[in-house]
Amino acid sequence: MRTRRKGSGLPEPHTPWEEIVPGLWMGGHYWLDGAGTVHPVVADGRFDVVVSLFVRPDHGPPPGVDHRVAEIPDGPLTAEQLVTVRKLAQGAAQDVAEGRRVLVRCYAGFNRSGLVVGQTLVDLGHSPAEAVDLIRRRRSRHALHNGLFAQYLTTGLDVAALLAGLDAPS
Repeated sequence: MRTRRKGSGLPEPHTPWEEIVPGLWMGGHYWLDGAGTVHPVVADGRFDVVVSLFVRPDHGPPPGVDHRVAEIPDGPLTAEQLVTVRKLAQGAAQDVAEGRRVLVRCYAGFNRSGLVVGQTLVDLGHSPAEAVDLIRRRRSRHALHNGLFAQYLTTGLDVAALLAGLDAPS
């Protein structure tokens, strides 16, 4: 599984996570402090649900926290992967609506988590453009820098899955 490309020119995350809307958090597996020290991010018991699109040993969450794992690449997604993202977002939207605290995370907390959080925001009533803007204002202006993921949100994950399925070998 490919993670973030080295030398991408993007800054490292400077916080473990941010709250995008009440109850919905977005983050990664590490962050860099002002002195340049890298710190691991361990999802702890402050969250009711953790959605991991990238996993590392010993990064949580602890037992008792609902942990949903679906490792996906930071690149073009298959129809099946897009359906998985859609289901994760639907579940996260329902959890947030029911008052649960949800963390969606990937490696750095910019792209894959941004796709799931973006679709969750759409499911909660935001337009795709509003969702992308909100994520970039709250997490980082570099979030969703993978233009394909922003296009998936604009197109709609259901339509994107249908289109991706057209390219699949029969």
